[in-house]
Amino acid sequence: MQLECRISRKKKSSPGTGPGAAMLVALVLSSAPMLAVGQESGGGMKWSQDPATGCRFVAPSSLGTAPTYWIGACSGGKAAGLGMLRTRVGTTAGHAFYGELREGVPVIGTVDLDGGFQVGRFVRGDIGTRDTEWQERHDGFETALRAARAVSAHYAGQKNAASARHYSGVAKKLETQLEGD
Repeated sequence: MQLECRISRKKKSSPGTGPGAAMLVALVLSSAPMLAVGQESGGGMKWSQDPATGCRFVAPSSLGTAPTYWIGACSGGKAAGLGMLRTRVGTTAGHAFYGELREGVPVIGTVDLDGGFQVGRFVRGDIGTRDTEWQERHDGFETALRAARAVSAHYAGQKNAASARHYSGVAKKLETQLEGD
């Protein structure tokens, strides 16, 4: 895309060529990156809904297609803040994402898979990439640790001691990952 802007120094400028036009072009160009981010976060992502609460979110693709539940805050109908996305098939718990969501979209965290952790930022529909930098991995585990502690506190507040203990154990496992950094 090529844009042309002419600034006329004549006293009388024709429409679309004066300093006002240049300011308008500068304003439009400066907001272009924000517009691109807005399009990326809205289009092309598959939105899911917690079957119990109705809270909406985008689940990392590594969680699979099973029904997914959100444990955390729900603001404006969308998952927000620290928490957990957990898949379930009947009464069997599946994979889990521990991390941060903003307006229903994951930001950073960890997916707890059978063979280990997938960690990092949310990129192209999933958490982490093969070439995730050390700092991003560290930040992902740190965010996941805080999220697991928040989930444990959530269940403790509901007087569900078994689940609170389980997620406290998850937090300890994540803390071990941080100590290994």
